[in-house]
Amino acid sequence: MANSIIGILPYAVSQAGFVTGIALLIGLALVTDWTIRLVVLNAKLSGRDSYIEVMHHCFGKWGSASVSFFQFAFAFGGMCAFNVIIGDTIPHVIAVLIPSSVSHPLLSLLVDRRFVILLATLAVSFPLSLHRDIVKLSKSSGFALISMGVIVTAVVLRGVAVEPELRGKASHVFSIVRPGVFSAIGVISFAFVCHHNTMYIYNSMDTPTLDRFYAVTHASTMMSLVACLLMAVTGYVVFTNKTQGNILNNFSPDDIVINIARLCFGANMSTTIPLENYVCREVIEDYFFKDRPFSQRRHVITTALLVFTTMGIAMMTDDLGLVLEIAGGLSATALAFIFPAGAYASLTRGEWYSRQKLPAVACAVFGVVVLVLNCGLTVAKAFEPSKGEEGVIAGD
Repeated sequence: MANSIIGILPYAVSQAGFVTGIALLIGLALVTDWTIRLVVLNAKLSGRDSYIEVMHHCFGKWGSASVSFFQFAFAFGGMCAFNVIIGDTIPHVIAVLIPSSVSHPLLSLLVDRRFVILLATLAVSFPLSLHRDIVKLSKSSGFALISMGVIVTAVVLRGVAVEPELRGKASHVFSIVRPGVFSAIGVISFAFVCHHNTMYIYNSMDTPTLDRFYAVTHASTMMSLVACLLMAVTGYVVFTNKTQGNILNNFSPDDIVINIARLCFGANMSTTIPLENYVCREVIEDYFFKDRPFSQRRHVITTALLVFTTMGIAMMTDDLGLVLEIAGGLSATALAFIFPAGAYASLTRGEWYSRQKLPAVACAVFGVVVLVLNCGLTVAKAFEPSKGEEGVIAGD
């Protein structure tokens, strides 16, 4: 679960402003902890076994169709974003480790972001994605979690010693609020949301009880919050207005410690893509083939289409910030705030303003407002001419 949650968030703080960004990180982490638990509680209250079935029970076919779409969109967007990160990090490391690769006619492929994305997909992401059982991804997720610890440590240690010319404007450090608040909510939501695979994680536990799952949820969200705060505060305080979607791009290309972090980050993403692919594939199976027997051929074809389509999209864009804003603003807010809270309000008795229902109603309304505003702002931003360095990934 922690591997699904932890993300790199200095970019979100740069969009929202220091004070507002930190407040959003803490506030959304607490709300996420609550709504993750609501997903499982809703399943218990409705007597259903999956997120899709719960929404169908509460809102009929439109409920199941909506949650299926957003689950798929979020996981699909995550796979695209993770592939962008792979192409954004590993080539930098190879160029430093093998300087001659930049000019060598054959070795130059190893510093080409598209070739690296393809290689990582064929060697790691695709083989792992073929697993049918999410439990078999536990070891790779454990490796990814250790990698995130290395990344956080590297950014914190090297951030304080970064070269003056790489630092951002000091006047931006303790900003209260900036215009990109709703974009920041989308990015933070993308990082914290794991609601799309919550039921799969719950069902994979040896003894799935609410108390045990609540303990797992508290531990995972708090671990993720600490890691995200360390990363966000350190990264933003140092780079402020220069903060990029991938904070590792702000450091010097030949920084040894950061290159270790870049390598870990790329490896982390390769092992996290199969988790998102699992969700996409299960959504397709649950929605379109629920009443049909399992087909190994369909399993392989679906997995291949998902893995290689997202790989192709990542090859065509290197703007990680935009990918995170779209996937987070559109899907994460629906999965994390609107659907769990709305289903809980539907499953419990009383007026909408009662003490039991009001928090859920408020959470759902918040999610709707963020979804509408963030999507509108992100689409408008996508059609604007480039404004320079803010939020842009220098992938090539």
